This record gives sequence, structure tokens and C-alpha cells, in this order.
Amino acid sequence: MSSGEVVIVGAGFSGLATSALLGKQGFDVTVVEKNEQPGGRASVWEKDGFIFDMGPSWYLMPDVFERFFAEFGKKPDDLMELKRLDPSYRVFYGPNDTLDIAADLEKNLAVFEKMEENGAQKMKDYLASAQHQYNVAMDQFIYKDYVHLTDFFNRKLIVEGTKLHIFDKLDHYAQRFFSDPKIRKVLEYNIVFLGGTPYNTPALYALMSHVDFNLGVWYPMGGMGRLVDAMAHLARSQGVEFRFNEPVKKIEVDGKKARKVITEKGEISADYIVVNADYAYAETNFLENKHQTYPKKYWEGKAIAPSALLFYLGLNKKVEGLLHHNLYFHPQWENHFTSIFDKPAWPAEPSYYVSCTSKTDDSVAPEDGENIFILVPVAPGLKDSPETRERYYDQILSHLENLLGENIRDSVVVKRSFAHNDFSERYNAYKGTALGFAHTLRQTAIFRPRHRSKKVKNLYYTGHYTHPGIGVPMVIISSHILSDEIGRDHAK
Repeated sequence: MSSGEVVIVGAGFSGLATSALLGKQGFDVTVVEKNEQPGGRASVWEKDGFIFDMGPSWYLMPDVFERFFAEFGKKPDDLMELKRLDPSYRVFYGPNDTLDIAADLEKNLAVFEKMEENGAQKMKDYLASAQHQYNVAMDQFIYKDYVHLTDFFNRKLIVEGTKLHIFDKLDHYAQRFFSDPKIRKVLEYNIVFLGGTPYNTPALYALMSHVDFNLGVWYPMGGMGRLVDAMAHLARSQGVEFRFNEPVKKIEVDGKKARKVITEKGEISADYIVVNADYAYAETNFLENKHQTYPKKYWEGKAIAPSALLFYLGLNKKVEGLLHHNLYFHPQWENHFTSIFDKPAWPAEPSYYVSCTSKTDDSVAPEDGENIFILVPVAPGLKDSPETRERYYDQILSHLENLLGENIRDSVVVKRSFAHNDFSERYNAYKGTALGFAHTLRQTAIFRPRHRSKKVKNLYYTGHYTHPGIGVPMVIISSHILSDEIGRDHAK
């Protein structure tokens, strides 16, 4: 028997997870998605035998996925083939200056011992602290919603928060352990993918080093699109209906309750409405001013996470020197962070990320070809033009060729770029952000936009703007929090 009708706007990871969890509770769930496929920013693009993950490319925190799939009596391995990468990734500091991070922690400890005096023991101590942070955060804070200030500023959280270094900054914390800047960059780089910098992000996120070194870096064979397919399969198994190519125009509110979702193809009545679309866009475009919890002025005053300039390249040859995941760290990478957060501008000498999934997976490129994805973090809201993209394409490819000592551009047979204008057009992303809200202390937990509308009783939000934040595992956790909340509300 149905518990009620739910409409979810957006089929990103959080929309998929929420739909499956609510379907399991007995709700009749319909997901409406403006684009032609599920996954949100995890779209898949295929061209001439190349298969590109257009967004997320790191499969981290496997325990979160295991917990989600277990809700349906499944394991992730039941629906996709997972492979742990070894090495996990390669760091480039310059030509002939690289560092491979292995899946075997002992190998990494031996490397750090050579890089800094007593480096192995320092790393053991750092990872022990990171593991403690992770365990406490996951057990006590991450899966919990924060509605009132007293939820956040309670004695337990303040005491534990001090132990977890939530009131310290990540770079300052890392310096307590290591003086070598190359090591600190390895411990801090992933903060960029969480929408912050080592200089403005709480040291609590040192827990990501536990994720990185202890839990490992994984890959679903076929690409992240296989994870999307698996989650969509789980949702359909719970009776969820998907409607693609159906952009939402308005959420109709009567009194203090949302009654309908108006799309370009019609209208859908609902007892509960969940928005997984871009939070800022939805609040300011789907609702009348009087129903907006967070009007336009609110968003203008917030620290927005980076956008990205992306290049999807298909090569007709193999490239030596690249692993599956590759990171280039500029010696003065703080200048790049300044251009993102403090003085927004296109960076002069950027750090960047290169994915080459064909090193692991033969299915994503033709035989003897290579699948390359390049990501340059950039400030949101910048002017995006074909000329700027082409200039950076030349700059980044020239730099990468210098790092590798090998020509790449002459072998490119498939090429596509993606940046601010595309994020705004395809995902309605505020200021063209690739990620959402930055993870500053003032935008953590209670200080992130709420799961529940303050103005409309049965309107909810999920995804990377809400607690716990950015990243595929985080938005899945957001879905657990929200589905439990809707279940309790319905029980009342």
C-alpha cells in the first residue's frame, strides 16, 4: 500500500538514492529529469568508441556505497565490477619529478621516510588521527541532520570537534606533522574536489587521507556511469518511475504546501516534493519570492565552490607516463587557490588533474587508443568563451607534453570542452559551479542550506548544497538523512 506520492526533481546521485530509499519505504516515487539520462553531473558522453565520464571520476569511501546497497540486500559487487587501483594515483611536481601513491601503505611509508626525516612515523601518526576523525565523524556527525543551532553547538560536538580539529585549518594542521611541502600537497589535494582550499577548510577533512590511503581508490569497470546504472536499477526495483527530457518550470504552492510540479510536458501532483536540482536555481526559479527560504541575496553572500574547465580527449595511440589518476601540483599552488577564492580570475599557472581510464579499462576507448579527461579548477562566475577555452587547451596540453616528454595533440581524434556555460546550461548550476558550496567552517553542518524548506511544509532538498556536502558519498549520505526525515514526517 502506498505511503504517499513523491516527486523528485533531478536524477543526480542524491536523487537516485533518495528515490530508491523512499520507494523502499512504500512511497510512489516519480523522478523528473531535465536531461536525457540519469546521473546529474555524472553524465556519460560517447563518441567514436570513446566513453567519457563527464563529471565525478573517483570512487572513494566504499563503506558508504556498501551501506547504501545493503539497504536493498545487495553489495556493490552484485551490480558492477569494482577494481582497486594500484597505484592509486600519480603526482607530478615537474618533469622527471613524480610520486606514485600505492595501494600498499607500507610502500608509501617507505617513500615518505625518504622524503622527510622520520617521515614514516609521522605518516603513521597523521593517518591514525585521520582514521579517528573519520570513525567519529561517520558514527556521530555525518549521518545526522542539523536543524537548530543547539544541534551543532552542543557540548558533545564542541568537545569532540576540538579533538577532531574542526576549528583549525587543514594546512596549518598538516604542518604540525610535515615540513616537506610535497608531502603536504598529497595530504591536501583532495580538498579541491570538495570545493575548498587547505587554507579555508576545517582540519576535520584530514579524514580524507584515511579514505585515500587506508580505504583505497576504486574504479567501477565501465566508468562511473556503471554506478549510476546500478543505482537507477535499485530505484526501479523499488517501483520508481523516471521521466527524462522533462525540465521543471515551477513548483506550485497552495497555502504552505507544495501541490504540484509543473514541467514543460505537464504537471504532477505530489504529497511530498524533493529537489535534487541545483538548490540556488530551484529556490529562485521554481518558487515565488514569498515561498523562498533562501532568496537571491542569500546566495550572493556565500562562498561558492570552484567551477572547472574540462577537456574530453580521445587519442588514437597509447600514452606513456600516465596512470589512471594523475595530478599536477604547481610549486606555488597557493596562487591558483587565490585566483579561485580570493581574487577570482582565470589562473595564470594552474595545477590540474588528468584521468586516463583506458589504463584500467579497455572498454572506454578503441583498441590502441587512450581516453583522457583533463580538469582545471577555476573560480565560479568567470566569463567563459571559446577563445579562453582554446587558449587553456594549448597551455595545458603543452605543459602536459613537457611533463611526459611526449606529443599528445597530434593524436587527438575526439575533443570536447566543458566549462561554466555548460554547467549552467546542462545542470542549471549557480555561477557555473561544478560543485556547489565551499566547505568552510561557516558553511558546515547547520550553516549549509537545510534539507527542509522553512516556508513550504512538504518541500525538501537533497544533494551537494545540503549537509554533509560535496562528493558522491556525501550526497548519498544526504539521501539517507532526508529519506529518514520524510519517513518520520509521514508517520506523524
